[in-house]
Amino acid sequence: MTRLLEGKIALVTGAGHGIGRGHALELAKHGATVIVNDLGTSVSGEGSGRDAEQVVDIIAERGGKAIPDFGDVGDEAQVEAVITRAYDEFGRLDIVVNNAGIVRDRAVWNMSVDDFDLVMRVHVRGSWLTSRAAARQWRRIAKDGDGTVYGRIINTTSGAGLLGNFGQSNYGTAKAAIAGLTLTLSLELAGLGVTVNAISPGGLTRLSGTMPGQDAPRAPDERTEDEFDPKDPALSCPVVAWLASDQAGHVSGQVIRAMGETIDLMQGWTKAATISNGGSRWDATKLGTRLATDVFRTRAPGLRLGG
Repeated sequence: MTRLLEGKIALVTGAGHGIGRGHALELAKHGATVIVNDLGTSVSGEGSGRDAEQVVDIIAERGGKAIPDFGDVGDEAQVEAVITRAYDEFGRLDIVVNNAGIVRDRAVWNMSVDDFDLVMRVHVRGSWLTSRAAARQWRRIAKDGDGTVYGRIINTTSGAGLLGNFGQSNYGTAKAAIAGLTLTLSLELAGLGVTVNAISPGGLTRLSGTMPGQDAPRAPDERTEDEFDPKDPALSCPVVAWLASDQAGHVSGQVIRAMGETIDLMQGWTKAATISNGGSRWDATKLGTRLATDVFRTRAPGLRLGG
């Protein structure tokens, strides 16, 4: 029986733990050869790089194929190197899952510039660098061939980026930016036949485990196939596998939230209300009344009840 991703080559960043680890195992389960990228460091910056190798070992034990990569997704040269490595070793790259991420949570008045920049570097710069490197290869191949290529990019956003979250002005901003990046890349790469989507996963991970009151996560390989744990970070992985497959060739520019057993198609920044001034410039002193009555449906300051 042919598996969903038979013969495909996939790169998953931040795949040494948590959600990324689950993605790597899921893609391998469906027949993909996986480049397991992870610095191997903990949230505090400690680690030896063994994490990616452990995931590779698990995939090999299950009959799949994978190789480790320890590149920094925020470093241009290292990102270019892993994309080049995919073509050197396998002759192709079909799937990119941008999952690598960190948190440095503080209320905005306590957050340092370094903590803001670091989170943006890993999430936004990392996703952009990896997508750009893959896109350049796909464009080259498409130009040398019939104009199209098989390519899938799956980015990772979150509820903090879609809905906001206290103490995460860096992380929430980064994740909102990734949603925007997804929309733009889906337009730029459509002509090549490449799809670009974003997943908003949930569950207990190393990152969520740093928050007060959160339990320590269990690794995806510690669960049986039929065990359902609503806090399992790997519950979004089947969605990623499907988005990476031939079946999802018609789906691009979408943000899908997968929490527990529930899958939601997210649609943001749609028009909720519209007012017009009949072809003339608005008067700021009078604008509040129209906004209150016709847009926000509230009583503007100074108006009487019912006025």
